Amino acid sequence: MAELCEEAFDVLKIDKKDYVPTTLEDEVRVDKLCSDLLHRFYAESQMAGLSPEDATALAGAADYFVRDFVVSIKGRSLFDERSGIVRQFAGNWYIVNTMEPLATEIEGYLAGIREFYRFLYGHQLISLKFLQAIEAECSQLDYYAQRIESFWDITGDGYFDWEKECTLKD
Repeated sequence: MAELCEEAFDVLKIDKKDYVPTTLEDEVRVDKLCSDLLHRFYAESQMAGLSPEDATALAGAADYFVRDFVVSIKGRSLFDERSGIVRQFAGNWYIVNTMEPLATEIEGYLAGIREFYRFLYGHQLISLKFLQAIEAECSQLDYYAQRIESFWDITGDGYFDWEKECTLKD
């Protein structure tokens, strides 16, 4: 068992350039790489003492963010260290693309995102500065709850002003 733990926590050998989608077809390749990395996060979460249910919740939340939003919608690498990506996800895309957006659901996604990026930092795959930016964006639950409320209050052409406050445009 000790050997298994040591092996699982070896430094990940990753070429970050492999995670940059260059075409629509290439997105499938990057998606698989991200899936493999998320499975590693899931396994390490359990080895660190999380129950399978808790590890599943965190990995599932990170998976939704990374594969469905960062790679598929934004066309970016998960290692692209531009801040604002979590804010775009939780303050706009999730709200617009979810039938009944809930602050409690966003909180679950943010927990998974935060832990996944801590995992990446622990393997020296992202900078401390970027991890801190991700953590700061993940801590803004009141802002995301306010965004949900203001979304439901939109009337007429108000969507454009709502979108502008937390735009998906880079």
